[in-house]
Amino acid sequence: MPFKKILLDEEDIPKQWYCILPDLPKPLSPLINPKTREPVSPKELEPVFAKECLRQEVSQDRWINIPEEVRETYRLWRPTPLYRATSLEKALKTPAKIYYKYEGVSPPGSHKPNTAVAQAYYNMREGTPRLATETGAGQWGSALAFASMLFGMKSTVYMVRASYNQKPYRRILMELWGAEVYPSPSNKTESGRKILEEDPKSPGSLGIAISEAVDDVIHHNDAKYTIGSVLNHVLLHQTVVGQETKKQLERLDEYPDQIIGCIGGGSSFSGLYWPFYYDKVSKKAPKDAKFIAVEPTACPSVTKGYYTYDHGDTAKIIPLVKMHTLGHMFIPPPIHAGGLRYHGIAPTISILSKEGMIETRAYDQVEVFDAASLFIKTEGIIPAPEPSHAIKAVVDEALKCKKTGEEKTILFLLCGHGHFDMQAYDDYLSGKLLPYEYPKEKVEESMRELKRLYPWLNDELKKIH
Repeated sequence: MPFKKILLDEEDIPKQWYCILPDLPKPLSPLINPKTREPVSPKELEPVFAKECLRQEVSQDRWINIPEEVRETYRLWRPTPLYRATSLEKALKTPAKIYYKYEGVSPPGSHKPNTAVAQAYYNMREGTPRLATETGAGQWGSALAFASMLFGMKSTVYMVRASYNQKPYRRILMELWGAEVYPSPSNKTESGRKILEEDPKSPGSLGIAISEAVDDVIHHNDAKYTIGSVLNHVLLHQTVVGQETKKQLERLDEYPDQIIGCIGGGSSFSGLYWPFYYDKVSKKAPKDAKFIAVEPTACPSVTKGYYTYDHGDTAKIIPLVKMHTLGHMFIPPPIHAGGLRYHGIAPTISILSKEGMIETRAYDQVEVFDAASLFIKTEGIIPAPEPSHAIKAVVDEALKCKKTGEEKTILFLLCGHGHFDMQAYDDYLSGKLLPYEYPKEKVEESMRELKRLYPWLNDELKKIH
């Protein structure tokens, strides 16, 4: 009988985070100030971010020590369990072995506290009394509210309006931890008021919510901005996930053939695969693992987006970032995977995708919930809509193994539970979900607008007609 759950001891919580920057196939492009067209230095961003987070953002140190205060807080829920999905394997009649790392055991119910705790700690050390941020489905907002509470800080969260309405219990959770939560776009910021003037019924987007959070910080000297994905310092904080997973698999004498995760901004998937990527580039891997990133067809940043410079927010407050993007004006349909509704993606994922080191695929929400339903019926855990995209890819890969007879080891990240997503599952069961696919024409329209705004980006946008 194979092991169902593999646990570690508290002493196995990693003592360092892994930074991928020294091991990328080519350096990341710098942030660009659209007015001066010059690179933006970390120093220029100090009014917005904690200094230590900015240092980590550009660090060439492969290993960064985790402060003991952060590790002590991690002990509330780490190490997290690794499961073997034996019941799912049996249902699929596959020879593949399926493992999943489960981050839903944290107090906020997702992987997000791994970086929220770190960012809150660094801001606390620098004397910041309040943190401001955005959130999509609410996982990041609740994680930051939780971390801010632990370190005696206030927090303000701008929650995408569609999710604010769909997921009231996420808002309540944030408020219980002491956060102020506003539906975005809101009338609390200049950028929010401008959006509401143009579209009073705007469902919001992560780009808009980011603009509001940064706008808040710029106009109030008591706050700093925190972000739940995309940037390097956020992704490296998540590598505790992959490091623990490696140790758990080592105890079973296992190593994955495939590593699968969902991507919105890219933090959960990066946290899992970065340590395995290090094995590959350092020639320590016993086999050549394949990395598979999964996104929704409703927000196909990599599969349909362009790899170019763009703003990370709708109001164009944030400097230009080189990444796969659908355009900063992107307003997503209100699909239930709110954490995957960002117009861009982590620059590191963009460059590794461009270099062919990551495979990216997209699924619609109906087939994603079909896979989630099968997982629930076999494994019992109710997954959040976001990692259900990874489950769909896992099912596809396991069925390929059934067809070919290959005994592959498949690893995926179940980055959060779906206990606050019952409306999504109710809509699924009642047949209300639609298999929405974002039109390619909309992407082209956004890119033409980007080209109009910044004609000097012509070289970057030369593929756009």
